[in-house]
Amino acid sequence: MLKRAHENGVEKIICIGTSHEDSLVARDFASRHSNVYWTYGIHPEETGVKSSPLGSRPSGPSPRADGANPRAAALRNPPVGTILTPLNVSSSSNHPIAIGEVGLDYHYEGYNREAQIKLFEKMLQLAVDNDLPVSFHVREAFDDFFAVTANFPSVRGVVHSFTDSKKTLKRILNETDFYIGVNGLATYTTLPTPPLERILLETDAPFLAPVPFRSKTNEPAYVREIAIWLSKKLETNFDLIKATTTKNAEQLFGI
Repeated sequence: MLKRAHENGVEKIICIGTSHEDSLVARDFASRHSNVYWTYGIHPEETGVKSSPLGSRPSGPSPRADGANPRAAALRNPPVGTILTPLNVSSSSNHPIAIGEVGLDYHYEGYNREAQIKLFEKMLQLAVDNDLPVSFHVREAFDDFFAVTANFPSVRGVVHSFTDSKKTLKRILNETDFYIGVNGLATYTTLPTPPLERILLETDAPFLAPVPFRSKTNEPAYVREIAIWLSKKLETNFDLIKATTTKNAEQLFGI
């Protein structure tokens, strides 16, 4: 996979954490490859659900009978509060380059929104304490997203896999300095396209493979296809797409 990525011009890869345990897997993988970086994050789905109405159980990790996600125990364990102290980050040769994937997801009925907001606030404070950017996951929850992030004005980051309206995109562009993640979804939907100076290219691998690889397992090499699509969409040179989105990523993540 790394060889194919290199052959397609992908020189740096960020492996995203989605739970405490998953983040450490990303850390260990990154430690074995000089061009791979990692993030520490706990995805909102890790908070579990309040209840699961018959026939409408959220997708993702299976909740326990009491409505709690087994892996959500990570929220109560010391690592969430201690793994990324400023001292640990500054002294480690393999520290994370960002906090993420974190945020809010209200797509499925029954998700514990209050717990998601509390977790999101903890993750944002972690980012502030360690001066790290954030990879945001936001799905059908932008009102609360704007309300929470307004309390952390110094936070910088990228709204990963943006799937909302033109109105919401305009609000992000006008009210924040956040970048917008553009991935394979853009190649087969009618999502609004952000201005180039605010775009980061991404895969969301192993999901959301772009045309012409739909239904296949997504991987970093396919970023090239997204760049090709974007150059056609914006009617601009492929090399400009490549240079600008690379610069954006390097500036945000410091890589």
